[in-house]
Amino acid sequence: MKEIQAFDVAFFEASVDSVERNREVAEALDLEHPILSDPYRKVAEAFGVLAGGRRAAARWTFYIGADGRILYIDKAVIADGHGEDVPARLEALGIRPRAR
Repeated sequence: MKEIQAFDVAFFEASVDSVERNREVAEALDLEHPILSDPYRKVAEAFGVLAGGRRAAARWTFYIGADGRILYIDKAVIADGHGEDVPARLEALGIRPRAR
């Protein structure tokens, strides 16, 4: 079994769905992280995930440093298994695993 490294990072999802819809999804999937709702699409537009007139947000991962600057944007996200790619990207960005 592959060992999963732990990082001291905060993460969340953002969605253009309603608060109610996101609550249903979070409960159905038993998520342990928050889903931020952006039903008016203001944040999604600001971050460029609705480019080209899209109604649904593109599935991108933003890595944001402690100083609030965007360190990297992964625009090639494939939902299945993406969580397994995140630790390698964090290390590539100089974010080290939590000491044991």
